[in-house]
Amino acid sequence: MSFADHGPVEPRVPLSQARVLVAGLGVTGRAVAAALPGHVASVVTAAPSDDADVPLPADDAGRAALLADADLLVTSPGFKPTDPLLVAARDAGVPVWSELELAWRLRVPRATGTPAPWLVITGTNGKTTTVEMLASILTAAGLRTRAVGNVGTPLVEAALDPDLDVLAVEASSFQLHFAHTVAAQAGAVLNLADDHLDWHGSMEEYGRDKGRVFERAELACVYNTADPVTERLVLAADVAEGARAVGFTLGAPGPGMLGVVEDVLVDRAFHAPADAVDRLTYAAEIGTLADLEHLAPGDVTIPPHVVANALAAAALARAHGVPAVAVRDGLRAFTPGGHRIQRVRSLDDVAYVDDSKATNAHAASASLAGFPAGSVVWIAGGLAKGSRFDDLVSERADRLRAAVVIGVDPEPFTTALARHAPEIPVVVVDPGETGTVMRRAVDAARSLARPGDTVLLAPAGASQDQFHSYAQRGDAFAAAVEAM
Repeated sequence: MSFADHGPVEPRVPLSQARVLVAGLGVTGRAVAAALPGHVASVVTAAPSDDADVPLPADDAGRAALLADADLLVTSPGFKPTDPLLVAARDAGVPVWSELELAWRLRVPRATGTPAPWLVITGTNGKTTTVEMLASILTAAGLRTRAVGNVGTPLVEAALDPDLDVLAVEASSFQLHFAHTVAAQAGAVLNLADDHLDWHGSMEEYGRDKGRVFERAELACVYNTADPVTERLVLAADVAEGARAVGFTLGAPGPGMLGVVEDVLVDRAFHAPADAVDRLTYAAEIGTLADLEHLAPGDVTIPPHVVANALAAAALARAHGVPAVAVRDGLRAFTPGGHRIQRVRSLDDVAYVDDSKATNAHAASASLAGFPAGSVVWIAGGLAKGSRFDDLVSERADRLRAAVVIGVDPEPFTTALARHAPEIPVVVVDPGETGTVMRRAVDAARSLARPGDTVLLAPAGASQDQFHSYAQRGDAFAAAVEAM
């Protein structure tokens, strides 16, 4: 069965009469279980947790019995499409929804009588930063909004708030896979690179799920001109009549795009009515690079991906009708969350920067690109999630002074470094003593760094082999630096 074969979408009974099975009781499962009472007939949670109503069945008979009493299954991201419970649900004709789909179905109207529109962002990297930038811009425009989804407030909770004017939604490929009817006012795919292939099965399936953000889009589909795959996803999508493709670029924008002219961020997509006779002869200034200078780590220039994220956020906000001045004010006011190219301190003229949020090769590459050649002692490693790192190391070897590799399985990183950067020193931190891994990594990095260098934690892997989360990993890095 293809991962794209979702089986039935609609419950056999109206949602208000449905018996709902919630699979998983992590952050998503708990938010869903808390939101459902009063909107459905009954809720049962199934998870390997003492708090769940029932344990997850380990055999076909148990799964069949559990699904026999369900009209709908709402799944958490931890369940792959090939999970036996999800496969059994599709075979039994029980629809499978993600929190994204459930939240869309449960939306409540505002005072205007209609639900708040959604501006939805996905992509391999930059989703959280971009959705928070978007929320800052919308707030600067005087709108009541929240950054929701994989960041901040659970989406299903925000969908039930009648006081919000518009939602800035971060959507993962996991959530989009089981989203069937969501229609964003405007959607964006920031970029696409190998990630989560162990969940999706292939790059093709991963890209297909990311592209679902464009399905049924009402006004705009925002894509990255530097990543042709994102434009192809727009072209393949079935959108509402009148929805248009809007590209963003780090260069001068063509008609219908947003981009950069010298040091000015400009809009050539939403700057004038579509029927204005002179709309192709001018553009709207929506900010400058100076408005983003506070997002550079220390004395380093503004990383290119930060500018790209700002343009994507601006495109979505402008699609919603936000004025240009609010884009500028929102970008100036934006403060990124922790562990995103965050300068911890300088010691002996060496900067220590925490980018623990760089959990895949694409993100780590973008992080490394912001530093001068030969100036980075790179702390890398973690769960590879089925990826290899040859392209990353070959692209960014010129930035490296040295590398320190952490993680339970360092081989994907050490192999790439040996193949594409054999001249740089590499220290592998023994994973046996997990509790001290970051202190030992920072000590090793300090010994390799020279004045003017940066010790950069940009792991390119997930954290769960040695830490609970990327945040705990970043906190451990900061604590080790402060303890020196």
